[in-house]
Amino acid sequence: MERKSAKLLLFPEGSLMSLWARIFFVFPLFSLMACGFTPLYGTGNIALNTTVSTNLDQVFIGNIPDREGQYLRNALMDRFYNTGRPDNPVYRLEIEPVKQTLTNLDITKSSDATRAQLRLNTAIVLIDSATGKKLLKRKLVSITSYNILQSQFTTRVSEENARKNALDDLARQIEQQLSLYFKASSPPQ
Repeated sequence: MERKSAKLLLFPEGSLMSLWARIFFVFPLFSLMACGFTPLYGTGNIALNTTVSTNLDQVFIGNIPDREGQYLRNALMDRFYNTGRPDNPVYRLEIEPVKQTLTNLDITKSSDATRAQLRLNTAIVLIDSATGKKLLKRKLVSITSYNILQSQFTTRVSEENARKNALDDLARQIEQQLSLYFKASSPPQ
């Protein structure tokens, strides 16, 4: 009896709302199915997901200068290499040095900044190791911000945490760009 009354509260029989609610929930599902949407990392086609993962596993990640570059390269290696570094990589990923721009925001009357914006820029090039052909070229940006506090130590920790988050975001963007490329270039299953 309780279930029936709860159902009546949500969708009273014969009401126009129940019809609109059903359309509202069902139409987007049919739209997604009709447009050919397939999740990149989903389980819809295991062979395709395996192909993307295998291709990522065959990418040699070149050295990137500076501390930020080393952190970014290590983050990419953690994301790409499921079975260790490749012996004979099919692809080579070249990443430009990470450029950093720091902008003070929220300036007080006494000309002190209380917030800063950190912007990291880089560019990637995916190269076929056998032919030397450039397969993919992208410019990437990650923007984050942090608070500037009275304590210099706290501000420094906050800045380093923001930098780490921005580098992790760049690694995620690079993985996403390469995954999309490999998914688009793989033969249909």
